[in-house]
Amino acid sequence: MLPPGLTADLAPAPQRAALQRIHPSARTVAQLLVGACSCDLVRSRLDNPIDDERELRARYQGWKLPRSEIIRELERHRRGPLPRPRPSRGWPEALADFVVEHARNAGPTLYLLDFGPHLPRTRQQTTAPPLSRSVEDVRGRAGPWLVEGTPVLVG
Repeated sequence: MLPPGLTADLAPAPQRAALQRIHPSARTVAQLLVGACSCDLVRSRLDNPIDDERELRARYQGWKLPRSEIIRELERHRRGPLPRPRPSRGWPEALADFVVEHARNAGPTLYLLDFGPHLPRTRQQTTAPPLSRSVEDVRGRAGPWLVEGTPVLVG
């Protein structure tokens, strides 16, 4: 069911607990990754890796992360197969197709687009009530169905 190049791993325990409080019927909490991060699911990587990492570095610096943590996050972003897999219509389309198929097979599913170090931000993000999106919303690509930092229930 996963598009080639996309992997699903169990989310860290603190994230699982926080997200299962929002969606108690969840049996599994997974994180979807392309390589070692999920950037490709949100935005296309820039052709020049220096420019690509500059954008990430600015985001991390805006959060006042220590230099050592910024370096660790950039190294995680670099990991993965080269050349990177890229679906013909791009990762956002491949993700939407997966979400539609998953809803058909598994029922309502909660998604959280999270960027960066998880533990402090997950607690903040999971206090907001989830947005609801129908399968038709995702399938029709009527607009962005996934909002960074906000849980979204698709079903």
